[in-house]
Amino acid sequence: MSKGNIRLLGDTLAKARAEDRAALVAYLPAGFPTVDGGIEAVKAVIAGGADIVEVGLPHSDPVLDGAVIQTADDIALRGGVRIADVLRTVREAHEATGAPVLVMTYWNPIDRYGPERFAAELAEAGGAGCILPDLPVQESALWREHADKHGLATVFVVAPSSRDARLATITAAGSGFVYAASLMGVTGTRESVGNQAQELVRRTRATTELPVCVGLGVSNAVQAKEVAGFADGVIVGSAFVKLLLDAPDLPAGLAAVRELAGELAEGVRRS
Repeated sequence: MSKGNIRLLGDTLAKARAEDRAALVAYLPAGFPTVDGGIEAVKAVIAGGADIVEVGLPHSDPVLDGAVIQTADDIALRGGVRIADVLRTVREAHEATGAPVLVMTYWNPIDRYGPERFAAELAEAGGAGCILPDLPVQESALWREHADKHGLATVFVVAPSSRDARLATITAAGSGFVYAASLMGVTGTRESVGNQAQELVRRTRATTELPVCVGLGVSNAVQAKEVAGFADGVIVGSAFVKLLLDAPDLPAGLAAVRELAGELAEGVRRS
């Protein structure tokens, strides 16, 4: 049984820090626009400059995803995407690129699949870990036991509403990095949301040595540069998915996501 790639994830984040930049973390759902197309899209964002990729496990009842990602998930689910396809996406993307690949998923599909089985198969596929946005830390011991056994990171999500004591509980349980969530443009002007995210990163760092990566509705190089000024990683999802949704065909979509990844990779360089 191969160990997972949590060490590769840590090394990748450390390398970005050593280069005085934030890591670029890209999110794409598995099975979109097809399973094969989704694998090619992951390879394209890495070729363009993404350091780390989160592969989304499409779910019929998303609580955190906006309309763009929900649309892509619907396409993937209608196409019949299964957990086996998600694992295949991780395997082929990691084998082709050597980059750390995580799965971002709601808890229910893993719970039904079997946490031990999922952890073992994700590690065997070369996965680096899981981002679990809706798994309460106090209910996560079983998953973390299996993740640790297989060398997988368990990434939890913190939000501006998380109080300091809660932040400390969450970061103590997590590994790999902390996902700091705050949506650009929803709670006011972009500047004030940027300030809110910056404050969340500051409060989170006070509780942990783990890198803090921000998912903020970042969609362009200017925003990426702003977030890179205070975070260890910049997470971009909807902007990539929208390019694939809007593209006339898959080759055009792949070219577009690769180009955006290149622009964002420039943006996360702080100098």
